[in-house]
This record gives sequence, C-alpha cells and structure tokens, in this order.
Amino acid sequence: MGDTSLLLEIVKNMSKNIIESKELLTELDRAIGDSDHGINMAKGFSAINDKLEGMEGKDWGCILKTVAMTLISTVGGASGPLYGTGFLRAATVVEGKEEIDKDDVVNMFDEAIKGIKMRGKSNRGDKTMLDALIPAYEALKLAYEEGQNSSKAFKRAKESALEGVEYTKTIIAKKGRASYLGERSLGHQDPGATSSYIIIKSITEILEKN
Repeated sequence: MGDTSLLLEIVKNMSKNIIESKELLTELDRAIGDSDHGINMAKGFSAINDKLEGMEGKDWGCILKTVAMTLISTVGGASGPLYGTGFLRAATVVEGKEEIDKDDVVNMFDEAIKGIKMRGKSNRGDKTMLDALIPAYEALKLAYEEGQNSSKAFKRAKESALEGVEYTKTIIAKKGRASYLGERSLGHQDPGATSSYIIIKSITEILEKN
C-alpha cells in the first residue's frame, strides 16, 4: 500500500478531521453519553499532531504504537483504551516494516477489531464503533479479493462504515453510558461509530490523492 511517509500523511489527516469534528462528536455524545467524546478525541489527536515530526523515518509499527500510546494516555473515558488497543494491535502486524501490502492492511484491521471487541466486551449490533469498523473491514477485504487497488477498496470501506453509522440510529445501545437509556437511545447515531467513520474517511482521502 505504501511507505511510512504515506502513513504520516494519513495520521495528520485523521488529526485534522477529528479536531474539526469536535463539535459534531460532542453533540452526538450529549444525546446519549457523557458529552465528552468530541473533546476527548480532539485532545488525543492534538497530542498525536505534536508528535508527528518526531516520527519521521520510523517504521509503520513504531508510528502506530506511538499513536496508540498517545491515545491511551490522553483520551479520557472508554475511547482512549478502545482506540488505543485498536492501533496497538494493528501495530503488531507491521512491526519493523517500512512498506506494507494489502495483506498487511487486512490483517491490521482484523487485529484492531479483535482487540476492540476484547477490550470493550462488545460486538456488532451493540451500537458502538464496531458497527462502523466491522462493515468497513468486510468491504475492504472483499474489494481486495476482487482485485481493487487500495484507493477503491477504502472508498468501499468508507461507504460501508457510513452505512454502519446510519444503522446505529436503528438499534438500542447495549454498551457504555448510552445503554442506561435503553429504548431512548433509539434514533441517535453512535458517537464512537461516527469517529471510526471519520478515521476511515481520513485514510480514503489521502489514498485518493496519492
């Protein structure tokens, strides 16, 4: 898929998009959570931004591990440990690699999802970030199997992630603070699924440019 300069560009774009979406994520979380998802995510990605220059010349695993540890140490609530675990598990797949291929991308996604499932004790249909991540992963894998390049594969992943975000409006939350609302969580889109969509969209934007 590309070298580490591409990854740094992707991480920079993730930071920009998450920070710009701070108000949206906060609004979504105000309806069914603690009202802090946007604030926490923006704080985490601002801290990542500050570390980007020091990551020049590092391998994929090292960069992703830095992203993971920064999120774990700076993002409050459940999001820091969940996203941190996802990035950390992805980092183990590409440890020491300067370049990665399609198999690495699929395996990174797979490991990240397994880590998030385990950490959050959650699955698809619980109204969490997994409702965006799992469909995105499935679409990406299928696109690669059909011979699509990374740009087209991630475009399909992004579309499936957005469908997943829409799906969260139709289900009752089973995890986190939103689960306390029961039926009242219906009709609201999940903030975690939304931030996951933003992350996948950020990757897609850079791949379409390069």
